[in-house]
Amino acid sequence: MERLICLAIGYVCGLFQTGYIVGEMSHVDIRKKGSGNAGTTNALRVLGWKAGLLTFSGDVLKCVAAFLIVFFMYRGSDYRPLLTLYAGAGVTLGHNFPFYMNFKGGKGIAVMAGLVAVNSFWHLPASLALIPVTLASFLIPVVMTRYISVGSLAAYTVFLIEMVLIGQWGWFDMESIRCYELYIVLFLMTVLAWYRHRENLKRLLNGTENKFGSKKKEE
Repeated sequence: MERLICLAIGYVCGLFQTGYIVGEMSHVDIRKKGSGNAGTTNALRVLGWKAGLLTFSGDVLKCVAAFLIVFFMYRGSDYRPLLTLYAGAGVTLGHNFPFYMNFKGGKGIAVMAGLVAVNSFWHLPASLALIPVTLASFLIPVVMTRYISVGSLAAYTVFLIEMVLIGQWGWFDMESIRCYELYIVLFLMTVLAWYRHRENLKRLLNGTENKFGSKKKEE
């Protein structure tokens, strides 16, 4: 029951579609422009840097909000890292599949950035390394290839590896079975991220994926 509650809390937080709201402020339906995605990358390409930054910030903060709600709600629990991850999973589902937008949302990468931030405090100060390592795993592929999708998937995959490592090092202070459940949940979230990028992967294979800083190629 606790897990379902945490998922529900996260889903409600994830329903705050920052990209769509920022687009409406500019009288643009972000779902009908660019890639049709309501996430940061499309907001950046369609509306510019300011809109992209606002979208990214809002999507990160809604993950932080869900984390804090669950963190304090279950402050007596001996497996809060797992419960807060369920909240993060809920945010991802709400962000990706908002019911009031016909389940057409973003891809969950900015939400993942929020997860990186909140999970960097479980074992201070060493756990703060999560942030620069994950950021580097995003920036290096983007700089080398100019494909945001490549950096996004690399960062998500690296984050999964990092979480497994710090769990095995005992930083979550949970019993092993709880840690393994956390790994499974995060693995499924990573699979979902790859699935949500399936069209990007097809375009990468076909050589038609749009590069960062270039004009959008004709479909």
